[in-house]
Amino acid sequence: MVNKTIEIAKEAGQIIKKGFGENIAIEFKTDEANLVTNIDKAAERIIIDFIRKEYPDHSIIAEESGENKTNSEYTWIIDPLDGTTNFAHKLPIFAVSIGIQKGNETVIGVIYDVMRDVVYFAEKGSGSFENGKKLSVSNNSILSHSVLVTGFAYDRSDEYNEAIKLFGSFLQKTRAVRRLGSAALDLCYVASGVFDGFWEANLSPWDVCAGMLLVEEADGKVTDFSNNSINVYSKQYLATNGKVHDSMIKIMNESM
Repeated sequence: MVNKTIEIAKEAGQIIKKGFGENIAIEFKTDEANLVTNIDKAAERIIIDFIRKEYPDHSIIAEESGENKTNSEYTWIIDPLDGTTNFAHKLPIFAVSIGIQKGNETVIGVIYDVMRDVVYFAEKGSGSFENGKKLSVSNNSILSHSVLVTGFAYDRSDEYNEAIKLFGSFLQKTRAVRRLGSAALDLCYVASGVFDGFWEANLSPWDVCAGMLLVEEADGKVTDFSNNSINVYSKQYLATNGKVHDSMIKIMNESM
């Protein structure tokens, strides 16, 4: 199933790559900051068509078309284009993200970095990989030496102000903080040791399903901001190399 998932992620990626930099049709979902394009929809359609052909009894949760529940123990959780705003503005940082759950446990995660032609994948109990090379989180244990990454929700409410405040706190306590615009790729970079930690609130299952597994299978740690266990439906996500996890939580407690 992993290989087939990689194949369809790359096939969707070719649709995205072909549309990059071209005139695209943009629609607004909740407001003008929350975009969807005709390319998102085309990429999602090809993934869903594949699932319905190869695994017709499996459930599907997809960002653009919603839920299609069945009695199967398997559920595909799909973000056909994570980083739509980047894509729409010709910034080449975006990915196809596909997670597969068995029951309530994610067992396969595939994230395709379209413009770099890099496939990240993980299977429960078998490790995480980047184009076939085994991944491991960073060894850094000193927060002041860390490079972190985060994102901000589309909903610019009071929680948005809290996110800005927390961003400032980490900016003062670390080597650097980045904001790339794709949670899926943020998690890939934690899994591969590029970033020491990632945090974000109010994400959706398709944003984190595959990436959480990648981090965990690369020997990282994923919890909420209070160090509690989470799932793909949680509202807070803290993913780290495990070594700066407690230090990050300390800063969060002081700032929130």
